[in-house]
Amino acid sequence: MENISLKLPGANDFFTQEAYKVLRTNIQFCGPEIKVITITSCNENEGKTTVALHLAKSFAELGKKVLLIDADMRKSVMAGRNTTAKNTKGLSEVLTGMNKLEECLYDTQYSKLNILFSGQYPPNPVELVSGKHFRKLIEEARAVYDYVIIDTPPLGRVIDAAVMAAIADGTILLMGGTRVRAKQAKEVVAQLKLSNCKILGVVRNNTSKNGKGYYYSKYGYGKKYGYGKKYGYGQYGGYGPKAGK
Repeated sequence: MENISLKLPGANDFFTQEAYKVLRTNIQFCGPEIKVITITSCNENEGKTTVALHLAKSFAELGKKVLLIDADMRKSVMAGRNTTAKNTKGLSEVLTGMNKLEECLYDTQYSKLNILFSGQYPPNPVELVSGKHFRKLIEEARAVYDYVIIDTPPLGRVIDAAVMAAIADGTILLMGGTRVRAKQAKEVVAQLKLSNCKILGVVRNNTSKNGKGYYYSKYGYGKKYGYGKKYGYGQYGGYGPKAGK
């Protein structure tokens, strides 16, 4: 496997790293059966890919073997923006039979973390992730890795994330600051419910760095940004004080 380096914003910031450790810990509290996790958002540019990368890194630092799959085969920025990888082959090549999985995996500076990039943009991404080859890929990864984290396209834009959530053990919905309206968030949650995937919780991102307990509120762990009735997330459990209820 080719070795690459990750370039992660906030990698040296104490409060940011503590927030990801809290997120990691609460995912572990969801139970040992939660191994395959999809991460989605309502819109673009909410920080979903950055959260997926940091979460994968955090698990790897704990000694867990992790595969991060960039499943945004429509508009991925992971390889070019967050890594040193060049001319990558990835998920689209694997699902179309052009390359074998082992030919498209990348090692990182974190010994337990491998990445499968999205690859070239195919004309039919939702058909590829709906097919038997994607399901087989996930089952094979489940047998090898402790955690499989799948970075999906925004569910508020395309249906891909709901399709992938249907074969995952749980889903995290990322909300970026004030970008998301309550109505849109409820629609995305409703779509995820149709996939019968367990919604692990909501991560609030891109909020202002103000006051006491900043790193909790920034990523959705405090009461201010938890699972209030306004957005209807309380019933799904997750990372707030009423997690799992």
